[in-house]
Amino acid sequence: MAKGHIMVLPFPAQGHVVPLMELSHRLVNHGFEVTFVNTEVNHALVLAALPTSGPDGLHGIHLASIPDGLADDEDRKDLSKLIDAFSTHVSAHLEKLVGEMEAAGRPRVKWLVGDLNMGWSFEVAVKLGIRVCSFWPVSAACLAIMLNIPDLIQDGVLNHKGWPERDETLQLGPGVPPLHTSLLSWNNTVAPAGQPTIFQLVCQNNRLNDLAEIVVCNSFQEAEAGAFKLFPGILPIGPLLVDGGESQKPVGNFLPEDTACLQWLDARPRRSVVYVAFGTFAVLDPRQFQELAEGLELTGRPFLWAVRPDFSTGLDKAWLHDFQQRVAGTGMIVSWCPQRQVLAHPAVGCFLSHCGWNSMMEAATNGMPVLCWPYFCEQFLHRGYITDVWRTGLAVSPAAADGVVTKEEVRSKVEKVITDQGFKERARWFKDAASRCIAKGGSSQHNFTTFVDLLSK
Repeated sequence: MAKGHIMVLPFPAQGHVVPLMELSHRLVNHGFEVTFVNTEVNHALVLAALPTSGPDGLHGIHLASIPDGLADDEDRKDLSKLIDAFSTHVSAHLEKLVGEMEAAGRPRVKWLVGDLNMGWSFEVAVKLGIRVCSFWPVSAACLAIMLNIPDLIQDGVLNHKGWPERDETLQLGPGVPPLHTSLLSWNNTVAPAGQPTIFQLVCQNNRLNDLAEIVVCNSFQEAEAGAFKLFPGILPIGPLLVDGGESQKPVGNFLPEDTACLQWLDARPRRSVVYVAFGTFAVLDPRQFQELAEGLELTGRPFLWAVRPDFSTGLDKAWLHDFQQRVAGTGMIVSWCPQRQVLAHPAVGCFLSHCGWNSMMEAATNGMPVLCWPYFCEQFLHRGYITDVWRTGLAVSPAAADGVVTKEEVRSKVEKVITDQGFKERARWFKDAASRCIAKGGSSQHNFTTFVDLLSK
């Protein structure tokens, strides 16, 4: 008999689904029944991208879905519109789903393990008598800044609408990355018109987090010691991707993985390949895409590049065909990779990344130096971990005149990152630290045991 029925609810984005799916696998391993709730659109993507084993490959995780409140043709990458729809429509759908599961004879939901970005669901859970665990999917430093909003307003750094009042770099404490006030996550996620919706969500979630009995996050003590010192109530239980072969289990990808790249990597020299991936939201205009592509070509190094179908629109087809012909013997371009296996492959020597938190944890876990190219939201803060705190890589610098990262900049920074021994040594230290944290007696293992013990009560 299962220890209890847990509902898991991520924010509807790839970087939020993956760590909560990883956590769900662990909870099933510890004897819990898990129902994983995606939006209907993302539920269909996850099902379509599953390996041939289909839902059976999820090893006991039940998949369910709720509407997201948007019409079929509306843009789900417009986060302010998506968040507004959630706030207005979705509470009733989640409540209905709980009722339908009970009517179908499923065990009563005992706990909601909910993404803090879906804080509205905590109120639904409390209303239904379901206990709440808050899960934070990105860096603890990002949450620390959000929880400090009242102090930042009081100190005159922000106004009451979340906009910076001062042009300065702030740092909450030692070991927390510095961040310029122009790059606060709620102010660089959407167009300015949508910012109030994002900032209101952040402030609302800060309040609703008080409904949770425990707050856990996908990080580890050595990675963010400064942030955990500021907020000791946030328990790191990661990296979630390192545990008994879990990397082979489906983690809720929205796109099918092209595993042929692993055989391609097998034929490449050790630590020679530049791996390039920008997550699921980043979009490059045609000129920037060409500069990146030609920069990779200029390195003269083998590269593996994950290029989503919607990564860039309006590319000159003749140019793209010519580029692909020129690099056919050196570079491999795929639509989506099994990233955890790619970063663990001995042929990969550098990760050019948008600095999403899952990617940062995967890089740290595999001792991988990083070249940072953040796109939006908390990714600029994560860049600060790589360049200023962990010192395991560098960041690209856009040209001052037009904001474009040139091909010469790409070539130069790739070369520095992939050859610097200091980056490699510090990256290996973080790999060892991550392993210690999740091993028996480690800090993350201890916190996870505390977490499981609470869920069992």
